[in-house]
Amino acid sequence: MSRPSVLVTAATGKTGRRVADRLAALGHPVIRASRSSAQPLRWEDPASWSPALDGVDSVYLCYHPDLAAPEAPALVEKFTAAARDAGVRKLVLLSGRGETNAQRCEAIVADSGLTYGIVRASWFNQNFTEGSLLGPVLTGTIAMPAGGVAEPFVDLDDVADVAVALLTDDRLTGRAYDVTGPRLLTFAQAAAEIADAAGRAVTYLPVTAEQFHLGLVAEVGPDYARLLTDLCTEVFDGRNAALGDGVERALGRPPRDFADFCRQAAAVGAWQQ
Repeated sequence: MSRPSVLVTAATGKTGRRVADRLAALGHPVIRASRSSAQPLRWEDPASWSPALDGVDSVYLCYHPDLAAPEAPALVEKFTAAARDAGVRKLVLLSGRGETNAQRCEAIVADSGLTYGIVRASWFNQNFTEGSLLGPVLTGTIAMPAGGVAEPFVDLDDVADVAVALLTDDRLTGRAYDVTGPRLLTFAQAAAEIADAAGRAVTYLPVTAEQFHLGLVAEVGPDYARLLTDLCTEVFDGRNAALGDGVERALGRPPRDFADFCRQAAAVGAWQQ
């Protein structure tokens, strides 16, 4: 008997790609959906949802650009209803730790009547290698409106492993998993560890929210710049300055340390210009 299909949304993104690859390696039929994939799924186009959901048993739900976006709860609610109507049995949501809109989306999924799991994360280690912070690392200055707040940076491989565990093991569902690294780090400390591993000068520059916003506009446009700025303003108040045990609870092992991530990233040339 063939295994049931799993729909992975945002399948070309940082988490979606890892989740889809792991599921495929385990022998699960995977439908990789994104804006540009063979199976397109566009959040602003509900007509694209039904073909992607056809015949699917489980869904990894990763909303792009972020659950902090104002429209996210309404779209997640509509998508969850569409998934239920299509016969989907399970939803696993990637949620944002400490984000008000993300909490609304968590409640929608939990109240959907479907089997569910929630992977709740904050800042990814890989933002420094394949995300918005790679450029600043290469230029030597990470400018963020985080002050001296500490964050529980989490490795994307841990996030993906937990998501796959929730998708494939019903014993783990029906709850949220706060996934973090094993240490709290300020951005200044993270920059110092990157600099040490990469053998290059990297420093952290604390900036105001408005300075951060102005610096982003030319790079990502005013709308996304405002979304990122508002998100930083919301979460950089210390609310996430605590460790979670989601990796240990889901996988039975400790999370990957930031220093190990830095050493591996440097070894493969992630920070070579």
